[in-house]
Amino acid sequence: MALGRRQLVSMLTILLCLGFMVTAVANYMAARNLIRQSIVDSELPLTSDNIYSEIQKDLVRPIFISSMMAGDTFLRDWMLNGEKDVSKISRYLGEVKQRYGAHTSFLVSDQSRNYYQADGLLKQVSPESDRDVWYYRVRDMKTAYEINVDPDMANMDALTIFVNYRVLDYKERFLGATGVGLSVDSVRSLINEYQQRYRRMIYFVDQKGQLILFAGPHPAGSNIRKIEGLDKLADTILAGKEGAYEYQAKGNTTQLLNVRYIPELHWYLFVEKQEDEALGGIRRTLYLNLLISVAVTGLVLLLVSIAIKRYQERIEAMALTDKLTGLANRQALDMMVLRDMAEHRRTDMGLAILLLDLDSFKNINDKYGHLAGDAVLRQVGAVIRSQLRDSDLLGRWGGEEFLLTLKRTDLQAATTVAEKIREAIEQTRVPYGSETLSVTVSIGIALLRATDTQDSLLNRADHALYAAKRAGRNCVKSGE
Repeated sequence: MALGRRQLVSMLTILLCLGFMVTAVANYMAARNLIRQSIVDSELPLTSDNIYSEIQKDLVRPIFISSMMAGDTFLRDWMLNGEKDVSKISRYLGEVKQRYGAHTSFLVSDQSRNYYQADGLLKQVSPESDRDVWYYRVRDMKTAYEINVDPDMANMDALTIFVNYRVLDYKERFLGATGVGLSVDSVRSLINEYQQRYRRMIYFVDQKGQLILFAGPHPAGSNIRKIEGLDKLADTILAGKEGAYEYQAKGNTTQLLNVRYIPELHWYLFVEKQEDEALGGIRRTLYLNLLISVAVTGLVLLLVSIAIKRYQERIEAMALTDKLTGLANRQALDMMVLRDMAEHRRTDMGLAILLLDLDSFKNINDKYGHLAGDAVLRQVGAVIRSQLRDSDLLGRWGGEEFLLTLKRTDLQAATTVAEKIREAIEQTRVPYGSETLSVTVSIGIALLRATDTQDSLLNRADHALYAAKRAGRNCVKSGE
């Protein structure tokens, strides 16, 4: 029975744990997919839109300033009139720089090859100089402007984002290049501000895949074709495929990515979020749910185990207890007698079996009915119990027969106990309705021998009982 209880508790443990785990994991997966979908479909695109709006204000603004400079009649007239007073163009460039908060402002004349900035003439550009390649590229390009990153000689070679705008005369002929520049550090600080505000990783990539501006872990000069995970997406993205992506970065972390093309800058805006970071909250909820599940499972199993134990004890008691007298029944007596016999053989302290039978009990049933007989049996059982030690065993053997074992007892002591029981029963009166019932008992005694089996021991006690019956009842006889 104990094994069955353990098996049942084990099965319940498995089922409860499995049920809780499946429910918790299913909820986690559903929440994970919902959050993940929200990030891919809403959060990252919305962040891209917000950043694009910021870019229009913070980065695209220099393009419009440069466009204004390129179309300014003063600047064009000054160049067409021979660039006679350098102080005028220097003052003009200085006012642009100060008014619009630019890092630098410049003008290059195609006629003189002079490079002007707010402090005056800086140098002359030359096709042989690597640092002037940008000008000749602008001179030959078909678009109105370009954005490039170069060191700024006017500011101690600080890395600067230049907006190089073509200047045309009134007949659309090329006059030179003008524009403003923002320091890369200031723009990078803007990106860092974006990242802190939106809690995303943000960077810009040119059409060749080169990282232009960033504030994240990718090193300067990186190309997305050389970044683990992004390398597999590079060709698709650079082919103009905007939208949502995901890739496995170093450490097997999943990065969720949204790509948007910025036509004003000819760059791609990359907005990333690490999936694990986004799912940290629901993962903690999963762990909490599992912990609660374990606690609930433990409590349920404890209550179930207690209930099963009590139910099993009740069933066992019902199986081993005589319902009428509350004493051990025959099935229990069989097991207990074997136990006492085994104990006697270990200790050799003596064991006596007493078999008791109520005399003429059938007459009580016939005359007063079975309820009267039941009342007598209950009272006799209580009387016998009152004459025994706690270590002695008593049970109803069947019908009107009782069996008891006396430990550490010889024949004389067993006979003495039997006589006390016989006399107590003889003196007992059982009230039943208006009647008072009495009964006597015959007792047979058998002492355990070394060669005895349970059957042989009980058989000798039974023969002794019948000897007492033949001797006139209400007496004690020994099977020795």
